[in-house]
Amino acid sequence: MQKNIPFDRSRPRLKREALTVRTMISMHCRDRHPGSGLCVECRDLEKYALDRLRHCPFGEEKTVCSLCPVHCYKPVMRQKVREVMRYAGPRMMTRHPLMAVSHLLDKRRKEPLKTLNVDA
Repeated sequence: MQKNIPFDRSRPRLKREALTVRTMISMHCRDRHPGSGLCVECRDLEKYALDRLRHCPFGEEKTVCSLCPVHCYKPVMRQKVREVMRYAGPRMMTRHPLMAVSHLLDKRRKEPLKTLNVDA
């Protein structure tokens, strides 16, 4: 797992979410795919997820992606992330309890606090 997360210190919420996503993908890949390190498919998924997070229009005010009113993931990638979350989510409480509790607290945000000004 890469140590340097590409989010600056002024965005702690996004940095924490990036770490959570990376940890969950790493857990899923290590337990489900043979080999050392992330496989190509999981590396691509991690890169895609972090890119989506980095460009989130809600920024620090975002809720968890599953509750977001704007689904920016492509359907195929969204399904892959769901599979990772379905596998890693229940295991987070025993392997990374602080991260899991933080994610559950973030999930209590029903909607992003900031609204988008999109000219349709």
